[in-house]
Amino acid sequence: MTQPPLDRASVLVVEDDDNISHMLKFMLEREQYRVSLALNGRIAKTFIESNPPPSVILLDVMLPFIDGFELVNLIRATAGWQSVPIIMLTAKTQEQDAVRALDAGANDYIHKPFAPKELLARVRRYARSSP
Repeated sequence: MTQPPLDRASVLVVEDDDNISHMLKFMLEREQYRVSLALNGRIAKTFIESNPPPSVILLDVMLPFIDGFELVNLIRATAGWQSVPIIMLTAKTQEQDAVRALDAGANDYIHKPFAPKELLARVRRYARSSP
C-alpha cells in the first residue's frame, strides 16, 4: 500500500454503476482517501452546489439526469471548484468524446475497463497538485 496522503485528500466519485462506484470507493479508501459517492448527475449537481470542493473528481460521462459533460461545465463555473482536477472515467472510447471532455475542462480521460493501479497513480498525481 502507498503512503496515505498527509491531509487525507478527498475524492468525489460520480458513477451510476453500483458495482464500479463501490469498487472505486473501496480502492480509494484503502489508500486513505475520503470518498463521496454520487450515483447520478442530479446527486452530483446537488453535491457540487452544497459542499466544499474535493481534491479530485472521478466522473463518468454517461449518467442519468445530467451527463458528465454538463457536470464538467458546472464544476468549471462553480466558485471554489474551478481548479479541482477532473478525471473522466468512461466506457466511451471514441476520440471525439475524449476531445469534448478535455475541451470542456476535464484534466484526464480514462477508458473503462481501467487498470486499478494506473487509476490510483493518476488520482495521487492530481491530489498532490490540487490546491
